[in-house]
Amino acid sequence: MRINRKKLAITMINADLSVSKLVERSELSRATVSAIKNGKSCQAATAMKLAKALNVELEELLEEG
Repeated sequence: MRINRKKLAITMINADLSVSKLVERSELSRATVSAIKNGKSCQAATAMKLAKALNVELEELLEEG
């Protein structure tokens, strides 16, 4: 799955979450979160952990199309 970088950044700002806090909440590695922020694809389970940590629906983070 591909997470939309802009949507992720805006959601992190709205949630007042740094990368460190997102890593802690999502229980993902810093490398994984950084890769996603840089446009890499991820597994569905990883995307779901991000959405849960950000308290949003997964669809709000995904690339359109």
